[in-house]
Amino acid sequence: MSSLCVSLKTTVSPPSCIRRRVYLNREPSLCRINSRRAPTTCVSVGVEAPGNMGKLGISESKEVMETEARVLVGTYARAPVVLASGKGCKLYDVEGREYLDLTSGIAVNALGHGDEDWLKAVIEQANTLTHVSNIYYSKPQIELAKHLVACSFADRVFFTNSGTEANEAAIKFARKFQRHLHPDVKEPATAFTAFSNCFHGRTIGALALTSKEHYRSPFEPVMPGVTFVEYGNIQATKGLIQRGKTAAVFVEPIQGEGGIYSATKEFLQFLRAACDEAGALLVFDEVQCGLGRTGYLWAHEAYDVFPDIMTLAKPLAGGLPIGAALVTERVASAIAYGDHGSTFAGAPLVCNAALAVLDKISNPNFLSSVSKKGHHFLELLKQKLGGNPHVREIRGFGLIIGIDLDVPASPLVNACRNAGLLVLTAGKGNVVRLVPPLIISEEELGHAADILYRALPVLDENSSN
Repeated sequence: MSSLCVSLKTTVSPPSCIRRRVYLNREPSLCRINSRRAPTTCVSVGVEAPGNMGKLGISESKEVMETEARVLVGTYARAPVVLASGKGCKLYDVEGREYLDLTSGIAVNALGHGDEDWLKAVIEQANTLTHVSNIYYSKPQIELAKHLVACSFADRVFFTNSGTEANEAAIKFARKFQRHLHPDVKEPATAFTAFSNCFHGRTIGALALTSKEHYRSPFEPVMPGVTFVEYGNIQATKGLIQRGKTAAVFVEPIQGEGGIYSATKEFLQFLRAACDEAGALLVFDEVQCGLGRTGYLWAHEAYDVFPDIMTLAKPLAGGLPIGAALVTERVASAIAYGDHGSTFAGAPLVCNAALAVLDKISNPNFLSSVSKKGHHFLELLKQKLGGNPHVREIRGFGLIIGIDLDVPASPLVNACRNAGLLVLTAGKGNVVRLVPPLIISEEELGHAADILYRALPVLDENSSN
């Protein structure tokens, strides 16, 4: 299908924001009418473009990428792959090439691609009720909240559309909690403590809690009152969490974007005690590490330390947009009608999908299999890659694993992609991040390890340049 732009000789001067649409098929094309020049009408017609594009050697992928560069805001440095379909742990591009997916859409597709139970839940709910807003009650939302409460420390749930929105909710809840707790104090605690290498999101409040300066600096001034301290350093954190000043401490039990660093039990226990002593809230950001990725339903369960608020998102609805802030009754009691809200959050469609995901992931046998596969994969990677001089450390917990390099990771990521394996970077660009679907088989993990091993020589080539 091609678009023919026909110049109109008639002089007209409509407002420059108007777009004329001519529908000759189901894919209308748009051309802006500008009063400073002769307008054009874009007509989509069912004819072949001059000189078949395939014969010119212009692939479908290239066409899509060139169009993206013209029509989208340039915020993503995308890998040069146009994905078209997926099944299980495999993805396929528009030319039919197969890839083993160890990205899971950045730790989102915990059940892989096209899970039958997830698909059934989505189709049934789409045929029943998709969206009603939070003006009304809907059963899937209440059922999902009930299940989340039943399998966690929490008493209540607030739904959002993403992880960064869940963290924004936690910021507001923490500040409102301090005002509610100290109604007679003129200036209640409003400050926050966060940690090096942390990532909590890109909206303006969550961005202020994100340690990497290059994320924050283009948008400053961001929300004030955030102090960053070295992740895991108890001594450095002592004295920073203060009564009357600190509203909450935000911490990831396992850092994903930051480079796959795990907290220690002692560190999280210290934070729990320090928050209790200062009257501050402890917030666990489990947006990436929660919901089964560690082999525990919640990452903090491995440490036997529990928060006041936990934020969730990525895998909860298996690819549909959802987030959640889980809170104790003590925190919830500070929140009143109108304090926060969202039009789309907790819609029936997404919540029914999330129920299907949560039902599978929370099964003890499923979690046990994640733990077993994670241990197997970590040992396999250490065996195959550990002897390479560029590999400084291979670390992880369950199926969230990082390969720490002494050189940039991008050449290795690119080489893997060319060999049919999709992986991510993390940290300062020197960590290969592996977050496969939780349903991945040991055979597929072995195949991934082989591709990584065979791609390692590219690091020598890159370091010698």
